Amino acid sequence: MRGSHPELGHPAAMYLEGSDQHRGWFHSSLLTGCAIDGRPPYDALLTHGFVVDGQGRKMSKSRGNVVAPQEVCDTLGADILRLWVASSDYSGELTISKEILQRVVEVYRRLRNTLRFMLANIADFDPTREAVAPEALVDLDRWAILATATAQQQITDAYEAMEFHRVVQTMMHFASETLGAFYLDVLKDRLYTTPAQGHPRKSAQTAITHILHAFVRWMAPILPFTAEEVWEHLTGNPEESVMFHTWYELPAIPDADAVRERWHWVLDTRERVTKAIEAKREAGEIGANLEAEITLFAAGARYQALAALGRELHFPYIVSRAEVVEVATAEEERVEARKSPHGKCARCWHYEPDVGSDPAHPDLCGRCQTNLMGSGETRLWA
Repeated sequence: MRGSHPELGHPAAMYLEGSDQHRGWFHSSLLTGCAIDGRPPYDALLTHGFVVDGQGRKMSKSRGNVVAPQEVCDTLGADILRLWVASSDYSGELTISKEILQRVVEVYRRLRNTLRFMLANIADFDPTREAVAPEALVDLDRWAILATATAQQQITDAYEAMEFHRVVQTMMHFASETLGAFYLDVLKDRLYTTPAQGHPRKSAQTAITHILHAFVRWMAPILPFTAEEVWEHLTGNPEESVMFHTWYELPAIPDADAVRERWHWVLDTRERVTKAIEAKREAGEIGANLEAEITLFAAGARYQALAALGRELHFPYIVSRAEVVEVATAEEERVEARKSPHGKCARCWHYEPDVGSDPAHPDLCGRCQTNLMGSGETRLWA
């Protein structure tokens, strides 16, 4: 082989085989014989299982359980097939069926929706002129960049170990949980209600841009067609390919440990808030989260983290008002939720005591009046 392909090096970078080859005496003897110069013929060996149907049976035409790769590509797209391959743990048998592929489609659709949301919200953002420096970012945006760096390291380790299913798991968890279920959900108020050219919104757009530049590179080896679409929208350059770029260097975040610690406690408390609001919802006392006001009783490091957010504490919990009260011990910690007694702002949907304070704008709260007609609100934390 090397005689006809002199560009191929020796030893080979990897020997790829099916599980039957791994067990076969023939290949063991063959490979041993190839090592006559005292060196193994490859640097790494990867053994994969076989593709079976949803019931664990070998595929055959007589059973009618064959899933043709070309048919999958023609009907669902090549990226769906690639995502199924990458998400499967190849150390065992790889199971495929139409039902499994439909689940892959749903996972892909959620990922694509998250990417679409982020791209849509930086459409009017020019990072060369409007990017906010790391030390000036809103604290939540600094946390999001740190979370992206953590995910990037986990994904790097998984790629290097050739555990592609871990790459997919980490990438999808980051997209659906870290971003979709928390960061982007909290960010909507800032993106939609603060001034278009104000610092709070530009800070959010800066963080989203950094996240997208990292994410599109993570997904490129697995979802190349989707990655190229994202890359074109992100850079505005259809002639350049994401495949020619290495891992994105995320900006260094000042006081990173303090930022992580603070948002650890905010997130750890979020489940308690959700349960308290859900209990009120089940009792028919409130509907949407923004109808609620909450009091957080917290001790020690939790209290310090929550208290640091001050008047912005309600934003991470997507409620209209939040206050924190210090207690002596963790056993005394709890969350109390109640329905807001105030009117609803027609613009931000928060229930505020100053809704209608300006007769010229009877449906707006004071914050929205500031954002629309004034200098715009200041955000330090969320």
